[in-house]
Amino acid sequence: MAATVGRLLRISAKLAAGGLKVTSGGLKVTAAGQHAGLLQRSCFSTASSRWSPAVTQPAPAFKATAVHDGEFKEMSLEDFKGKYLVLFFYPLDFTFVCPTEIISFSDKASEFHDINCEVVGVSVDSHFAHLAWINTPRKTGGLGHIHIPLLGLFVIDPHGVVRHMSVNDLPVGRCVEETLRLVKAFQFVETHGEVCPASWTPDSPTIKPTPEGSKEYFETVN
Repeated sequence: MAATVGRLLRISAKLAAGGLKVTSGGLKVTAAGQHAGLLQRSCFSTASSRWSPAVTQPAPAFKATAVHDGEFKEMSLEDFKGKYLVLFFYPLDFTFVCPTEIISFSDKASEFHDINCEVVGVSVDSHFAHLAWINTPRKTGGLGHIHIPLLGLFVIDPHGVVRHMSVNDLPVGRCVEETLRLVKAFQFVETHGEVCPASWTPDSPTIKPTPEGSKEYFETVN
């Protein structure tokens, strides 16, 4: 999965040798781990007909080396069982748009943790490059101290199933608030069995997935 999504993001297929960054109270940055499982699953391509099967399917297992609080540590998908996981792809360390996104995720790290969700990032760099970027001050283009690790984005539920995926071109950053909203929406549906309409927020009405429930919703909002 890492390599195929990487190609969609116009980065090298060598993403298989790249890294993951994971948050758990602090930054974990993964690198050159065993991504064979990610590569074997080629369910992603530029053809839209190949994208849809990824959603609702189990995410492929992965293992990698992470940087957590300045230390290298092994991590895997198994470490996140029972939690929501935002899988966050970015092209390279020391680039331009990426640090703005990563810092935004870091600033919202506690809000993701509050809803039992971790954030994982993937890039082509080694864990040594990740550590150097973390140790570079923000004023000079580095990350400084951040609370998450670190352009496709996937939301994986506590059962390891992909619930959302999106990919955008490199010059435009992603909206962290929207990612947080999506995780909350999937959690609401799983807990309450009702569905979330467009632009749903925790304060918005939801829809019972029946003809009667739909009618009741539209009578309420119109």
